[in-house]
Amino acid sequence: MSIEDRAKATGKNIEGAAQEALGNVTGDPKDKAEGKAKQAQAQAGHAVEDVKDEIKKKLD
Repeated sequence: MSIEDRAKATGKNIEGAAQEALGNVTGDPKDKAEGKAKQAQAQAGHAVEDVKDEIKKKLD
C-alpha cells in the first residue's frame, strides 16, 4: 500500500468535489464536469491501490 498514492487520490477527490461545488454555485457546466472527472480519477486511484493491497496480501 502506498500511503503517498492514497493521499494524492484523496486530495484529487477533495479538489474535484470543491470544483464541482463551485460549478454548481456559479452554474458553470465546465467546472462541474471537470470536478466530476477529478473525483472519478481519484476513485480509480483508490481502486488501483486496493488491488495492490490484495495482491500483496496473497503474496505474503
